[in-house]
Amino acid sequence: MHFKLFDKAIYKQRREILRSNIGSGLVLLMGNEYSSMNYKDNVFPFRQDSTFLYYFGLDKDGLAGMIDADSGEEIIFGNELSIDDIIWTGPLPTVREMAAEVAVQKTEPYTQVANYVQQALKAGRTVHILKPYRPENKIKLAGWFGINVTEVDSKVSVKLIKAVVAQRSHKAAEEVAEIEKAVSISVDMHLAAIRQTRPGMKEFEVAAKVEEVALAANGRLAYPTILSIDGEVLHNHYHGNTIADGDMVLVDAGAENDMHYAGDLTRTFPGGKQFTSRQADVYNAVLGSMDHAISLLKPGTTYLEIHRQACIKLLEGLKDIGLVKGNPEEAVAAGAHTLFFQCGLGHMMGLDVHDMEDLGEQYLGYTDTLIKRTDFGWKSLRLGRELQEGFVLTVEPGVYIIPELIDRWKAENKLEQFINYTTLEQYRDFGGIRIEDNFLITADGHRLLGKYLPKTLKEIEALRNY
Repeated sequence: MHFKLFDKAIYKQRREILRSNIGSGLVLLMGNEYSSMNYKDNVFPFRQDSTFLYYFGLDKDGLAGMIDADSGEEIIFGNELSIDDIIWTGPLPTVREMAAEVAVQKTEPYTQVANYVQQALKAGRTVHILKPYRPENKIKLAGWFGINVTEVDSKVSVKLIKAVVAQRSHKAAEEVAEIEKAVSISVDMHLAAIRQTRPGMKEFEVAAKVEEVALAANGRLAYPTILSIDGEVLHNHYHGNTIADGDMVLVDAGAENDMHYAGDLTRTFPGGKQFTSRQADVYNAVLGSMDHAISLLKPGTTYLEIHRQACIKLLEGLKDIGLVKGNPEEAVAAGAHTLFFQCGLGHMMGLDVHDMEDLGEQYLGYTDTLIKRTDFGWKSLRLGRELQEGFVLTVEPGVYIIPELIDRWKAENKLEQFINYTTLEQYRDFGGIRIEDNFLITADGHRLLGKYLPKTLKEIEALRNY
């Protein structure tokens, strides 16, 4: 095999649990295929669908998996290599050989998916599918169901979504071990950036050092690296700035290991050897918010409440600096924190860096009774539900000074009872700070995942002592 697998019994048990939870009908899980970048044979790097990986494990293009919830029959659909394929790829295991490695006994040519789907539909049976995020799979499903592409989403099985979320949300020991490997690679990526950055370097030079670590560990990036002196831009993938002494460099980068589990870490460090006093003050406010949030991680607590508490702690720190005033808890209730912290405190993590986000945030991060808020700031909180043992998540508070947002709020005198606009004007060019680590929820609390990555002011500046 050109890819790694867990023991076949693990995949068999996962599928049996899914079958039991679904009860009846056919479950069809789509694998991915290569997708062309700018012409047919120049393709994007292949990435298998995470739910297919979870239940069938095979990191190979052109496959689909089916579970008959009534009979228990399991099938992997795929085409054997032609001689033309072998010339390009070399010999690979047959579909039957791959299927046996994950305890599936039956295989069929890929074209037979259509027959199974159509026969089930004619018999009045339900065919459970997940919402396709790849256009190739959406087109295939439309053909198999005999509907327009625009109608595919209406066929998505909420029952299947909830069953998958219920299983994949709780990370088994073997998954936690893989996540820890990915997080530890991610730690080394950040250490490379913090130790090797010098004034005068381009951001892309640092980004190259970050990605080198992932590749050297037989991994790759779990998501495009965010690395910028303009840290207030939340998803900044532009790497063309020159780093100067006095700048802060925000690096949000994570590795995907060779079994496709992700890490997701962020550090902010000075472009020179030390933070300025102003930068240090805000940094410590963010770190205080983070440490408080971490202390609250345990089963039975909603992440929505932890986010609220982290925002209160953040405003307490910003009040000490003079950027905000009044009662921090009242300020958060009014939404004053969203001028500084526009995104959510964290998200679930696993086979996807934003775990199962393709299945829908309402199903993953919330519940039938806890509905995601839609107001500014709060709408970006991907995870709000009550925490449970086995969850893996990020904690990533930040402060983002966005001049355009300040101007808009100031023009309206918005929440002037909480915002010190005069002082804030002096911070217009401040940028952004984010600090992020990854955690496992345990039976009685939480555990930091992966190697420790320095995060205190003194620790960061010690690494910058070049």
